[in-house]
Amino acid sequence: MGRIGKETAGQVISFIGFIGVAVTCGIPMWRVTSFIGANIVTGQIVWDGLWMRCVMQSTGQMQCTLNDSVLSLSPDLQAARALVIISLVFGFIGFIISFIGAKCTSCLNSDASMAKVVITAGCLVIVCAILVVIPVTWSAVFTISDFQNPTTVETQRRELGAAIYIGWGSTVILLIGGIILMTSCPPQKQLYGYRGYQPAVYAPYTYGPATYAPPSRPYTPSGTYTPARPASYPARNYI
Repeated sequence: MGRIGKETAGQVISFIGFIGVAVTCGIPMWRVTSFIGANIVTGQIVWDGLWMRCVMQSTGQMQCTLNDSVLSLSPDLQAARALVIISLVFGFIGFIISFIGAKCTSCLNSDASMAKVVITAGCLVIVCAILVVIPVTWSAVFTISDFQNPTTVETQRRELGAAIYIGWGSTVILLIGGIILMTSCPPQKQLYGYRGYQPAVYAPYTYGPATYAPPSRPYTPSGTYTPARPASYPARNYI
């Protein structure tokens, strides 16, 4: 797969994950509570979300009320509001930046600049995934611990809603999209610091036999040399 194909695949996968995060943020299905009274007529299902709380009667009627106060939510949902919103911001910025540095667009002229922008977009998408998985996992742990608590009233036991599973799936999709964007076009480092530099070409050097010109004047010795006579020692000194 070429560079353009990897960038397109990363953008499509990241967009699908971004839509999943938006759905996780919007639907009121982080927790589900089912209550059935003495007869089926009094049964109801309660859905808790980040922004509203819905109650569905056994007759099919549904009533939803907005959560006007943040303090009325549990601590995990209070933190989930902030983290999911920040995650959406990071995901949106990363998705837009990926188009600026894409090979198929002409926003940037340098290939190295395009690669850096696309890698930055992939990092933002991965940060978006991390910011989603934190509140989703925290809420799941809180719900499971509350469900297994023996002091909890049977009619108040809550289970995991669809938003938790959508959030986990969106995290995996965003991680895949971010990794594809980061590895689609790694920057190539220039060897000599700037683009267009051509190293010098050296011509091969040929070696030939050395030539020696004889001197114009003949050599005449300037003196004589007489070797010295070796010293003689009497033999009796060594007996």
